[in-house]
Amino acid sequence: MKPFVITSLLATTMFGAQAQTFTDNARVRSAEPQYENVSVPRNECSSHWVSERGSRISAERQNSQDRQYGGAIVGGLAGGILGHQVGGGSGKDAATALGVVLGAMAGDQLQNRDARVPYGNAQYDNGGYETVQREVKRCRTVYDTQTRITGYRVTYDYRGQQYTTFMQTNPGNSLPVRVSVDPITQ
Repeated sequence: MKPFVITSLLATTMFGAQAQTFTDNARVRSAEPQYENVSVPRNECSSHWVSERGSRISAERQNSQDRQYGGAIVGGLAGGILGHQVGGGSGKDAATALGVVLGAMAGDQLQNRDARVPYGNAQYDNGGYETVQREVKRCRTVYDTQTRITGYRVTYDYRGQQYTTFMQTNPGNSLPVRVSVDPITQ
């Protein structure tokens, strides 16, 4: 079997030695660009402002506006007078004291009912929590279709014959070609 392989290799080498290769120039007839559509991803982002319930407002901060005490004084006096009208003996003193306390509380509520300042653009009292605005950024992937040149279909002439091939770049007016000449054995 070894002699057969060696003989085959020698025959191939002899046949290859007889073929001659050289380069020449061919005339380019046309170079038509070939296109393809490609989806190109890109990020598209937008920002939105949202309101949300933030941290609890401290009592000191809630009542930061100056309080008015005139309502408590007037309410305490009116409550004391009304309480004194009710009951007799030591009950009269208790009713007067209770009237002063309840009247002062009612007067204070009426005087300072609008004392809380809304925080963070809130238009209402939300249970002692401040409203906080924060920016929320949302992004999504969007695909744009772009047309790209993938190469050129080149038609060229060489010694009266017309050939077509595909190339990555435009060759211009001439194209180098490799020519191989093999003898015909009979």
